[in-house]
Amino acid sequence: MIAHVGDRIVIEGTHLGDGRRVGVITEVGHPDGAPPYRVRWEENGETSLIFPGAEAHLDNPRHEGGTS
Repeated sequence: MIAHVGDRIVIEGTHLGDGRRVGVITEVGHPDGAPPYRVRWEENGETSLIFPGAEAHLDNPRHEGGTS
């Protein structure tokens, strides 16, 4: 996954009862847009550092090929 600050990231639940998490990327770990990402979560405003897995995708990538 390659992302930019301001991109919206969606993480789908992987277990029964898990909810979807949506956040905005506020910091990118590498100049090429590779993880880790600092994300501010919409549901509570908290931030965390993540290394997104296969359950994650970008909702509004601003570049080609940014959804994987």
